[in-house]
Amino acid sequence: MDFLSVKEISAEWNVSERWIQKLCDEGRIDGVLRFGRSWMIPKAAQKPGDLRKKRASKSKVVKSDV
Repeated sequence: MDFLSVKEISAEWNVSERWIQKLCDEGRIDGVLRFGRSWMIPKAAQKPGDLRKKRASKSKVVKSDV
Protein backbone atom coordinates (compact mmCIF):
# COMPACT_ATOMS: atom_id res chain seq x y z
CA MET A 1 0.00 0.00 0.00
CA ASP A 2 1.31 3.45 -0.92
CA PHE A 3 1.23 6.21 1.66
CA LEU A 4 1.44 9.99 1.47
CA SER A 5 2.56 12.50 4.06
CA VAL A 6 0.37 15.14 5.68
CA LYS A 7 2.04 17.76 3.49
CA GLU A 8 1.29 15.86 0.28
CA ILE A 9 -2.35 15.20 1.23
CA SER A 10 -2.90 18.83 2.28
CA ALA A 11 -1.72 20.00 -1.15
CA GLU A 12 -3.88 17.41 -2.92
CA TRP A 13 -7.04 18.22 -0.91
CA ASN A 14 -6.30 21.98 -0.74
CA VAL A 15 -6.55 22.22 3.06
CA SER A 16 -4.02 23.08 5.77
CA GLU A 17 -1.56 20.55 7.18
CA ARG A 18 -2.97 21.20 10.65
CA TRP A 19 -6.48 20.28 9.46
CA ILE A 20 -5.18 16.98 8.06
CA GLN A 21 -3.44 16.25 11.37
CA LYS A 22 -6.70 16.96 13.22
CA LEU A 23 -8.67 14.65 10.90
CA CYS A 24 -6.10 11.89 11.47
CA ASP A 25 -6.18 12.39 15.24
CA GLU A 26 -10.00 12.19 15.27
CA GLY A 27 -9.95 8.99 13.20
CA ARG A 28 -11.89 10.55 10.31
CA ILE A 29 -9.48 9.23 7.65
CA ASP A 30 -9.47 5.46 7.20
CA GLY A 31 -6.19 3.55 7.24
CA VAL A 32 -3.86 6.19 8.67
CA LEU A 33 -0.75 5.11 10.53
CA ARG A 34 1.17 7.08 13.11
CA PHE A 35 4.94 6.93 13.47
CA GLY A 36 6.00 8.99 16.47
CA ARG A 37 4.70 12.47 15.65
CA SER A 38 4.15 11.81 11.94
CA TRP A 39 1.08 10.53 10.10
CA MET A 40 1.10 8.38 6.98
CA ILE A 41 -2.10 8.46 4.96
CA PRO A 42 -3.06 5.86 2.34
CA LYS A 43 -2.84 7.20 -1.19
CA ALA A 44 -6.40 6.00 -1.88
CA ALA A 45 -7.89 7.75 1.18
CA GLN A 46 -11.01 9.80 0.58
CA LYS A 47 -11.35 13.35 1.86
CA PRO A 48 -13.94 13.31 4.67
CA GLY A 49 -16.88 15.69 4.47
CA ASP A 50 -16.87 18.91 6.43
CA LEU A 51 -19.10 18.43 9.48
CA ARG A 52 -19.46 22.20 9.88
CA LYS A 53 -21.65 22.39 6.76
CA LYS A 54 -25.22 21.19 6.93
CA ARG A 55 -26.71 19.11 4.17
CA ALA A 56 -29.62 20.52 2.21
CA SER A 57 -32.94 19.37 3.54
CA LYS A 58 -34.92 16.96 1.37
CA SER A 59 -38.26 18.21 2.65
CA LYS A 60 -40.54 19.91 0.18
CA VAL A 61 -41.74 23.43 0.69
CA VAL A 62 -45.48 23.61 0.37
CA LYS A 63 -47.03 26.94 -0.54
CA SER A 64 -50.65 27.52 0.30
CA ASP A 65 -53.01 29.92 -1.42
CA VAL A 66 -54.29 31.84 1.55
